[in-house]
Amino acid sequence: MATLIKPRTAAKAAADKGGRFRRFWNSRVLLLMCLPAIVFFIIFAYLPMPGLYLAFIRYNYTDGIFHSPFIGFENFRFLVMTGDLWRLTFNTVAYNIAFILIGNVLQIFVAVLLNEIRRKWFKKVSQTLMFLPYFISAVLIGLIAYNILSYDYGVLNGILKSFGMEPVKTYSDPTLWPFIIVFTYLWQSTGYGSIIYFAAIMGLDKEIVEASEIDGANAFQRIRHITLPWLKPTFIILLLFSLGGILKGNFGLFYNLVGANNTALYPTTDIIETFVFRSLMTNFNFSMGSAVSLYQSVFGFAVVLSANWFVRKTSPENSLF
Repeated sequence: MATLIKPRTAAKAAADKGGRFRRFWNSRVLLLMCLPAIVFFIIFAYLPMPGLYLAFIRYNYTDGIFHSPFIGFENFRFLVMTGDLWRLTFNTVAYNIAFILIGNVLQIFVAVLLNEIRRKWFKKVSQTLMFLPYFISAVLIGLIAYNILSYDYGVLNGILKSFGMEPVKTYSDPTLWPFIIVFTYLWQSTGYGSIIYFAAIMGLDKEIVEASEIDGANAFQRIRHITLPWLKPTFIILLLFSLGGILKGNFGLFYNLVGANNTALYPTTDIIETFVFRSLMTNFNFSMGSAVSLYQSVFGFAVVLSANWFVRKTSPENSLF
């Protein structure tokens, strides 16, 4: 019996190996297209990972990374005791929740509106105008914001003064900046982000829409009962991808709008990225910056796993894994 089983097992293993090779060969074009992304992540995500050791040492230039004194979780304990960690976490998470939720709702809204436009030339012009802000650099956005919000030379205060009103000290009032930052982000990203939802709507079976029109459904009923349910899987997938970066702030936007050293605005604008930048460029504290970055990555990983577990329990077909 053993002599009969072994040849069959060997034959099955050979068949499986041949099947894997065939699948690999048949997918060679797709794998070749993925190769640049694979190389990118290997170079910029995996090779630098030994540098995480910085979070557990008191780094100095003389001894280097692997010979500096090992202090364990001292850097993390310092962050918790000073209160910086909680402030940075709250600001970063709060901004990202606003970006993700409000941003996706607006993107779906814009995609549905574009789909309802019947004149092709107007649809193309609208798409082009909405895409343009995405290609404006964060530096230019910061310059535009300064020329509008500056206390002495800003357009906003110029208008207020012309009506006999008191000028607003925008760069000294931290309560205003959550609204300014969220509005700026939505203005820049909504048009570009709506592409994915608009592409998903284009995949909707036209016969279903035509059948609903024959049954007497109006535009709002079609959107509510056909278009929005069709976009649900896309929304869930994009939401799960976004949650992975819920602790990764938009450094370019924050740095160019408010800078990294405006202490008056720290309570509402200081996020993890600006803190790390300040630690590296101002205080030269590489260990503290590395500790915050490690905390950021572990927290994001845990959020993705938790969110995917919840989606898998409620809607298994829409989970990532």
